Amino acid sequence: MIGKFESNKDLIQELTSSGARHVGNIANIVTGTVAEVTREIGEWITDAIEMNEAAAAARRDAAAERDLARDSDDVQVTKPPVTETEGFVDAEVVDAEVDEPR
Repeated sequence: MIGKFESNKDLIQELTSSGARHVGNIANIVTGTVAEVTREIGEWITDAIEMNEAAAAARRDAAAERDLARDSDDVQVTKPPVTETEGFVDAEVVDAEVDEPR
């Protein structure tokens, strides 16, 4: 038969071991949760940065398009004046009809 001292020692040993396991499991849960929350926050910030960069690119594209439209409005196409060419004869074109083959 075991004595009271040894029985208490075994009880304390089991309680300590069980407590350590539970604290370890809780720590793993907390650590995993913190890691997942940190990952989600990081992805959220990354999405915000990408949206900001996309908006900036859209603003640059719109500004470039406005500049291009403004530049094309400023350009005036000039055609050289039409002058009569020397040696030009104003004549009527008549189709020759052949009645008899040669």
